[in-house]
Amino acid sequence: MKDTLTIFDTTLRDGEQSPGASMTQEEKLRLARQLERMRVDVIEAGFPAASQGDFEAVSAIAANIRESTVCGLARATESDITRAGEAIAAAARRRVHTFIATSPIHMEKKLRMSPEQVVEQAVKAIGWARKFTDDVEFSAEDAGRSEIDFLVRIFDAVIQAGATTLNVPDTVGYNVPAQYAATLRTLIERVPNADKVIWSVHCHNDLGLAVANSLAAVIVGARQVECTINGLGERAGNASLEEVVMAVRTRSDIFPVQTRIDTTQIVPASRLVSQITGYPVQPNKAIVGANAFAHESGIHQDGVLKHRETYEIMRAEDVGWGANKLVLGKHSGRTAFRARLEELGIAIGSGEQFDAAFASFKTLADKKHEIFDEDLHALMSDETVTPATEHYRLNDAHFHSGSNETPQADVTLTIGGQAFSATATGSGPVDAAFKAIESIATSRSELLLYSVNAITTGTDAQGEVTVRLSRDGRIVNGQGADTDIVIASAKAYLNALNKLHSGSERVNPQV
Repeated sequence: MKDTLTIFDTTLRDGEQSPGASMTQEEKLRLARQLERMRVDVIEAGFPAASQGDFEAVSAIAANIRESTVCGLARATESDITRAGEAIAAAARRRVHTFIATSPIHMEKKLRMSPEQVVEQAVKAIGWARKFTDDVEFSAEDAGRSEIDFLVRIFDAVIQAGATTLNVPDTVGYNVPAQYAATLRTLIERVPNADKVIWSVHCHNDLGLAVANSLAAVIVGARQVECTINGLGERAGNASLEEVVMAVRTRSDIFPVQTRIDTTQIVPASRLVSQITGYPVQPNKAIVGANAFAHESGIHQDGVLKHRETYEIMRAEDVGWGANKLVLGKHSGRTAFRARLEELGIAIGSGEQFDAAFASFKTLADKKHEIFDEDLHALMSDETVTPATEHYRLNDAHFHSGSNETPQADVTLTIGGQAFSATATGSGPVDAAFKAIESIATSRSELLLYSVNAITTGTDAQGEVTVRLSRDGRIVNGQGADTDIVIASAKAYLNALNKLHSGSERVNPQV
């Protein structure tokens, strides 16, 4: 029997720290349900001390997730740990994850604490966490640049205090596989009672080595990998869950472990994360990219047709490709619509909220003959925008463009219940639309990113647009979807403006 490799997903916490990737509570809960459907072992739901909104989101996930362990992150302070413990109280399985920096540069420059003080604080943190749960994880932040003797000392101390999982994070993505594996091997050999805890790894991708480092650690004894869907995360991101899981599964001859993951849920999870955060997946991304199982070369095509394994080491259907089944059409009724939303883990109330969502579905069905799961996710992302958060609303828009004329946009917005109209020209209809909107909103924001992605196949597919705006140091992503790409662009721009206007701010736990 092989050991079980625990998959610890931190998309909802570390992944959300990507610029502009902040999620609403409803979006976090929807993603948590998908992670549970995928049989993720541990879901790090957030950093409850960061904000009231994050606390409430973690609490909601704890109350709704039954199969996966729900984890809350906390700095090694009593107030943070108390907040995390309270947030996960309703979970069937709960964990507190606390951390403190251990590298010389972090202890001296950031914490301004001596090594003795850091050890003392870590031990206290474990004691505070154990008041809420026996499942306590300790992370030595920036372990990848920490002194090995000090790591042995602090890990020994927290084991004695009651920590059950020890995490050795490469916080800044500085390590290389051989070095990182040697660090894990040395710690497991030298730390007393190392066999009484689970050793975990959390690798960042600054040098493109997060997955390689994680897998190297697994070979020498790590039995938990902390990762994210699509490798989402700060800076260059984290180890990619789908790559770790499929490497372990595909190379079972190399890795002495197996996971509990339902791999057919990988592609649906990837698409959901992309839609919610506005971070599209590059076509050549391993496992979940659009080209991951495509064969252009004639030699490759001939080989695959004769025998699949000549050029394919995995089956596309094993990771969920082809799972975007046709579910609804223009003749589908309210019962079928609600039932499919529930199957997708999308909670929706009754009354006006459901009526509005169903009306939007019918409007989409008139434009698009076939409705897929991805269409429903995009539609419901629009429907979760409430009047309280929608300061700017698109009332009407007309666009004029041709090969021999200057593109023009006529836009009418509602701002605070009052209608405003503007006309602008641009280098194209999208540029004109943005200029018209900006002439009304006068947001003073800077456009950092404009990205277009087709949600499904076909010329009638909805276009999904991501707009990233920056103002006064705040960065937000806005999303919009429509069969008309210019309308989708206008929706995305307004969605980003509404986020800027809301003033909601997330606190980064690394700061």
